[in-house]
Parts: sequence; C-alpha cells; structure tokens
Amino acid sequence: MKTLKYIIPVIALMAFSSCKDFLETEPHGQVSGAGSSIEAAEALVVAAYAGIANDDMIGPITSMWVYGSVRSDDAYKGGGGVADVPDVNYYEQYNLTNPSQEWMGTYTWELLYSAISRTTYAIRALNEIPDADYADKTARIAEMRFLRGHSHFVLKKLYKRIPYIHDGLSNEDALTVSNTDLTNDELWNKIADDFTFAMQNLPEIQPEVGRANKYSAAAYLAKTRLFQAYEQADDNHAVTNINAARLQEVVDLCDTVINSGHYDLQPDFAENFLDGYDNDVESVWAAQFSISDGTAYGRLSFATGLNYPHGAPQYGCCGFHAPSHNLVNAFSTESGLPKFTTFNDVALTPEDFTPAGQTVDPRIDHTVGMDGHPYKYRNEDEYIFSDSWVRDAGVYGRFHSMKEQQAADCSCYSKQGPFIGSSKNIDFIRYADVLLWKAEALIELNTDLVGARDLINQVRQRAANSTGRTVFSDGSPASNYDIAEYTDLNYTWDQAGAREALRWERRLEFATEGQRFFDLVRWGIAEQTLNAYLDVEKTRRDFLSSAKFTANRDEYYPIPQREIDFTKGLYTQNPNY
Repeated sequence: MKTLKYIIPVIALMAFSSCKDFLETEPHGQVSGAGSSIEAAEALVVAAYAGIANDDMIGPITSMWVYGSVRSDDAYKGGGGVADVPDVNYYEQYNLTNPSQEWMGTYTWELLYSAISRTTYAIRALNEIPDADYADKTARIAEMRFLRGHSHFVLKKLYKRIPYIHDGLSNEDALTVSNTDLTNDELWNKIADDFTFAMQNLPEIQPEVGRANKYSAAAYLAKTRLFQAYEQADDNHAVTNINAARLQEVVDLCDTVINSGHYDLQPDFAENFLDGYDNDVESVWAAQFSISDGTAYGRLSFATGLNYPHGAPQYGCCGFHAPSHNLVNAFSTESGLPKFTTFNDVALTPEDFTPAGQTVDPRIDHTVGMDGHPYKYRNEDEYIFSDSWVRDAGVYGRFHSMKEQQAADCSCYSKQGPFIGSSKNIDFIRYADVLLWKAEALIELNTDLVGARDLINQVRQRAANSTGRTVFSDGSPASNYDIAEYTDLNYTWDQAGAREALRWERRLEFATEGQRFFDLVRWGIAEQTLNAYLDVEKTRRDFLSSAKFTANRDEYYPIPQREIDFTKGLYTQNPNY
C-alpha cells in the first residue's frame, strides 16, 4: 500500500514557502490557461498535504502545545526562564499577550494561510481537467476542501475573526477579504461546508495512507458543529446559548464514524504516542511525517523539538512544556474516581507517586516525566527520569511532558544540532475524541445520560488496561494505579455530574496534547477556570505573580499586527487588544 507521507518531501519542493504575499504567489507546477495535466494537479494536491504540516518550533500548526496547553492550566512554558522564547511566556501570562509579537502567532497565521493557498492552486488545476479524463477529480477536490476546512478551523479557534479564503476568489479579490466579512456563525458554516462536501465525495477507505476519507471528514464536521453549538453571539466571546440542533448533528456524525467499523481505541493508551502505530485504529486524522525517505533529513516533525528533557545525555535540549502542578494533581484519585473538589489542595511531588503512594489515574505515567519514573516506557537505568533532566526546576518545577517525545533509541528519532525531530505522526483527531464528543453532546442535550456514561467508561476502561508499559525493570508499577468506571453506586449521574465527569475525562485523556484551552473557551468557562488556577499557582510559581486572564479578550489571540499593517487596516483587531 502506498503511503502519502513518503511522497510528500519530493513534491513539496514544487510548492512555495510561506511569506507575507502568499496570496499572490503561484507555486511551481501550476499550469494556467491551456489546462493542467493530471500529473501536475496531483503534484499540487500532494503539496497541499505537505502544507498542513510545514511547521517548525516557531509558528507551530500541527502541535498546539503552545496555544492549547501552555495557554491553559495544563502546563508551564518551561525552557531556560521566562526570557527564553518570550512569546510563549507572554501567552502564558495572558496580560502580556500583544498583537506585535513577531514569532509564534504571526508565523502560525502565515503558515496556515500558506496551506490554504496551496489548496486554492490545487483546486484550480483540478478544475481545468475535463471530468471524463480524470476519474478521481471530484475526490481530489474533496480532499482539498477538507484540508482547507482544517486550516480555517485551526485559524478560527485561535483568532475567531479571520478572512475566509477560497478558490472562487482571484488573487486580487483575496486581498480585499476582511476578517469581519462573515459573522461568527457564517464563518463556522463556511468551514462546515468544506467538511460536508468532503464527507459526501470521499471514499470510505483511501488506497494511500494519509489521505482524508469519508470518516475523517465526518469526524471533523462533528468537531466543527460541536464548537459552533456553543454560540458566541457578540464580540465579548461569552457563550450565550447552546444550540440543540447542532448538538444532535454532532451525535449523528459521531455515530457515522463509530458505526463505520474502521476505528477503535488502541488497546494500550501508550500506542497513541509510540512509533509503529501511526495510522492505526485510533487515528482518525493525522499529520504525516517520515525519516530515512531518501531526502537529506527526512520529513521530520520539529514542532515539539524544544520539548525534550534538557540535561539527559540522550537528549540535551531544551526543557520546554512542563506540566503544571494543577495538571499533575488532577490525576490523583479517590476510590478510583477523580478528586473533583480537593485534587489541588496539596502540591504533589514526585515522591508522592510511588507504588504505595497517592492513588492515581494510570494516564499520569503516559503524560508526565518525573524523578525516579521510567521515561517513554524505557525502564533501563539511563532512561529513568531524573531531576537533573529538568532545565529550570526553580522556575518551572520538577515535571516534564512526555507524550510528544520519543526515546532516543527509536528509529523515528533524529537530533539535528541541539534540536530534535521525529517521524512520529501528530494526530489531529483520535477516536477517543469522537467518543467524548458524542458523550458531551448527549450530556448537553440531556437526552441519554446513560449512553454518555457508557462512552466515557470506554475511555476509562482503556486507561485502566494501560499499565503494562509503565513499569520498572522488575515488573512493579511506577505509581499506585486506581481508576474505576462511573456507576450509579459511586457517583451521582445527573446532568451536572455527567458534565463534570466528561470535562475531567477530556482533560486527562488529552492532557498536554494542546486541546485544553480551546475546550475551556468553547464551554465558556475559561476566565473562571484559569483565574482560579492562577490564584493557586501564584503561591507555587513566582513567575506567574502578575498573570491575569481577562474575559472578553484572552479567549482568542490577537490578529498579528503585521497582517493588519500589510492589509493597510483591512483586518480589524480582536476586542480589547
């Protein structure tokens, strides 16, 4: 079976690099006027796939560790103090975030619009080919619209008010599109239209791994409708209504994926974060990467290249993305269930996590590196995490992220100078997402709370069965695992209780995967959650002493000032920046 990830690096050379005038730049391989060849169109399609993963440590578009994890209560920036990659510190402090930051947000904006531009040129080339000459034409256009929907979705959850760019616009017309031409709901519908077209015109299974299919489109449409269901009627970003019709769409779309028979939870939670399981049963949609593919360095992912342990001889740089005390505490359990109200009363340390210590959800040892515990499922002495691996414990504490890292002896691992790349895919949507989206919709509809509980319990049961790799060399567990399913006997399962359980489950399941901040904004609880988090964290971490989340502003990132200047004021800045 062909795999799309291995042909991307060659074709990517035909595309253009990200730059400010991306809307006016024509990539090599585009044929105009006389029509496009199938080969040229296919090259542009593959280049568009490359575009959604053409990021780096600065300006990530695959991993949301900066925007969704550090910006939330899940993690601290890490690294060598607050001045090390200061843009991320500004985001973490909230009140320091400003439109003139030149690095992270600006490059992310440009890279995502560059990816959208690639879909535009690909669709134009495809449209020039007569239908009778190209059996795959409609499916390829559907793939491009899927990719376009993906990039617009990421932009929208980051910035909310964005210009919607599509193939129906000339290059000149695209330069006149404002970020306020569409209402919030209209923009959601434009994004949903792309996923709807993709779902209706893509095959159930693709012959080349890495291409979008009918079910990845259905899942992404479900995600879009779920975000849209929490209506923000004005620029204050407050959730003013939860749309029941949209929630029912979420349920139906999730059922389409669930009933397809193509997806399931990985038997072991670890397999989602290990080489060798890319595009397996839990991966619904992923960015594709490769190594040893005939190119100089391979198509490696460097989006999390700053996030490896700093002092370990196997790694060396750079200690970013440190789990917060709040997150670590959230894994603690009592009689197998989360300690919903008391979890953060005490700041737990690595010494509290032993086979006889605080009972915890097993997912902690898949997520958090800590002194004395196996790191990345390696229990040899050289892979036991040590405090000496932490770059700046005095500022950012003693915990380190682990999901996005790979062991240094993995064939997927490549060190380029001080920085580290990996050929491990980055999942945009896991099957666990689909289960919990449906559970969330059922809970908010208040129509099938038992069904929602069953879905949440599927995820918890998998977590309970995921302890085989988190052991020491003698087979003993790294921590004291105790996780139970929800029942009528151990938990009050009314709508409020189910909502609390669902939101907790999403946090633990996707901890440090860059989803947390966007969940809080969607639910309309970002301000209350994050300021409560800061109230406690300020007593633990001095660098947060002046941090403050401001409602009606900090739910979204500022439109990069460079883009406003480039469009001569066509774009309107987000409120209160």
